[in-house]
Amino acid sequence: MPLTANNPNRKSWLNIPKDSDFPIQNIPFGVFITKDDVVTIGTRIGDYAIDLGALQQLNYFEGIELTDDMFMQDTLNDFISDGKKTWRLVRNRIAELFDVNNAELKDNEAHREIVIFKIEDVEMQLPVLIGDYTDFYSSREHATNVGKMFRDPENALLPNWLHLPVGYHGRSSTIVPSGIPVHRPYGQTLPAGETQPVFGPSKSIDFELEMAFITTDANIMGENIPVEEAEEHIFGMVLFNDWSARDIQKWEYVPLGPFLAKNFASSMSPWIVTLDALEPFRTGGPEQDPKPLEYLQQTGNHAFDINLQVAIEPEDAEETVISNSNFKYMYWSMSQQLAHHTINGCRVNSGDLMGSGTISGPTPDSFGSMLELTWGGKNPITLKDGTERKFINDGDTVIMRGYCQKDDIRIGFGEVCSKLLPPFSKK
Repeated sequence: MPLTANNPNRKSWLNIPKDSDFPIQNIPFGVFITKDDVVTIGTRIGDYAIDLGALQQLNYFEGIELTDDMFMQDTLNDFISDGKKTWRLVRNRIAELFDVNNAELKDNEAHREIVIFKIEDVEMQLPVLIGDYTDFYSSREHATNVGKMFRDPENALLPNWLHLPVGYHGRSSTIVPSGIPVHRPYGQTLPAGETQPVFGPSKSIDFELEMAFITTDANIMGENIPVEEAEEHIFGMVLFNDWSARDIQKWEYVPLGPFLAKNFASSMSPWIVTLDALEPFRTGGPEQDPKPLEYLQQTGNHAFDINLQVAIEPEDAEETVISNSNFKYMYWSMSQQLAHHTINGCRVNSGDLMGSGTISGPTPDSFGSMLELTWGGKNPITLKDGTERKFINDGDTVIMRGYCQKDDIRIGFGEVCSKLLPPFSKK
């Protein structure tokens, strides 16, 4: 089926700013509350939110097999379950409706009033009901940096790292959309030079620059997903900030890995950009040596050239960009992650979320965490307001942005923006 929604020559009758992350070639999917307090599934074009539930009620999806309430739900799970054919048909239809040469909706003022909202007039929600969340550890540069800091610099990578996509099962209950603040967590830490732990608020809150992909119903229990078929089961991607408490993590992570240091909060951008929309931005990933085992071997371009940026904005001060990285640096691809995740028969469902792990590039200014950027706090970062940061302070807002650019087409993710608050206390 052709990807007509991706036509780079297509223009919209909506006014779209030149540098928008959301041209008519993007057509991401999300969930929002309208100014009339109606929860609906929607898309975004420029600075407009499009109510897909209203479009469906007005029969603009006629000819596409959809359940009567497909877009009148509070999550995208059912839509994602319908599979790639349906996703592509819907994206193509939306592109046609908003094409500058199509007057069907453009000239119907009454319908436009029902369907189109200014983006500032809607409240974005978590777009999927996340049943399960897995976080990978797939940036070679990040894993090497952490290994150098915490273990032997000469043997920074553990023996298994170059043979499989390392991951762990996280906690979906504390994944929140952009704009929801996060509280500094409590936990056990082991102060330097001590032998007994202490309890209290974490003193080393960090961000992790990640992306995440959302799956469809991919398999039944016992069945694995071949690496060459994995992308058929990936709906799209979001920006993802996997908050971390480094001092809690350091004390707890041996022998079973992260627990309370990670599960207190993760923040995701609200618009899911489909793999179809990212198709023009494919690129080759890093060379894998040694060659992976056969079930992880793949040919062709399975990385995506996505520019990533992190900024810190203190209260009442201007933001400072502290990192510029790229998703293409990931050593293990999403296809390899999903193939490995299911090789033992693990079932994957619609709305499951898979984090990439921290994305760090080859240069210090492209590292994806404060742990690396300050090298464990040894090299503080000076912000524009003159203050220094070893880790994230209460009141700081962490902003992550991501976009692809090719010729005149920019496909972006918007941003994931979260403020760190002091520890939670009952009033």
